[in-house]
Amino acid sequence: MIKSVPGCYMLCFLCERSCRMPIPCLTSKLFSSLSSHLVPIALPSHRETHFWYILPDEVKDQALLSQYLEILSPCEREKVFGMKGNDLQKGALLARALVEWQPDENWDPPSLHFNISHSSSLIACGVTLDVPIGIDVEEKQRTLKSNLLSFTRRYFSSDEVEYLCAISDPEIQRQEFTKLWTLKEAYVKAIGRGFSAAPFKSFTIKFIAATNSKEQGSGALVSKASHVVDEAIVASIHHTNNWRFALFEVAGSHYAAICVKDSKMEGEAAPPKLKVWKTIPFVEDVSVSVPQFLCM
Repeated sequence: MIKSVPGCYMLCFLCERSCRMPIPCLTSKLFSSLSSHLVPIALPSHRETHFWYILPDEVKDQALLSQYLEILSPCEREKVFGMKGNDLQKGALLARALVEWQPDENWDPPSLHFNISHSSSLIACGVTLDVPIGIDVEEKQRTLKSNLLSFTRRYFSSDEVEYLCAISDPEIQRQEFTKLWTLKEAYVKAIGRGFSAAPFKSFTIKFIAATNSKEQGSGALVSKASHVVDEAIVASIHHTNNWRFALFEVAGSHYAAICVKDSKMEGEAAPPKLKVWKTIPFVEDVSVSVPQFLCM
């Protein structure tokens, strides 16, 4: 799991904001666990994304939850216990347990970028080095109280509305809506702008012909399943051609979207990589094979 000490990031976790942090120290340049039996995980390499997730329902050991509490500063504890409901408190505690660094005074690492997302039944963290990242997770069975197409016309771009209206099967339409929403959330978080600063209607996620490949044994995945057209920022530093997207299933119950600033160098042929772990902090880190990106 990822390790970080600063308590000031607690609020960022709860608000699901992208954070950039110059890592002050790590142990042997490795992600490591407070539990000695866990194998250390190397930091993400160039153009590599790490994705960690927890299923809160699987963390039931009160002694373990008490161990997580020891990580929190007094200020963090006050915030957690000030939340209404055991589920919210537990979720905030698990999010904090995902990020905890161990010190090494002799190493000056590059900047770490991370982003947190959660639903009621899953908490996830995406990590890159030197490049911005945004992630979102949504339950696959998510439904809307209002009419889906009415909601779409209110919040999505005209091209996205047209795409969804062309789908006659209501269940497939709902699934495609959820995937689009997940991708759009990831993009807004990656560029560091909130919903009010980058309304979903102001940009379009377009699905294009995709090439999927997985390098044997490397966990490398490459996809051009989607790109973004954002008229509001096309002339700014957030040029839309520089963002790469990933969309995949997690735990059989969620869609996960990742948006990462592409750091491909001129002449570089190696594809970007994605590595995924299911974790119970301090107990186990399980590498997960990610299905091919969902390409529409």
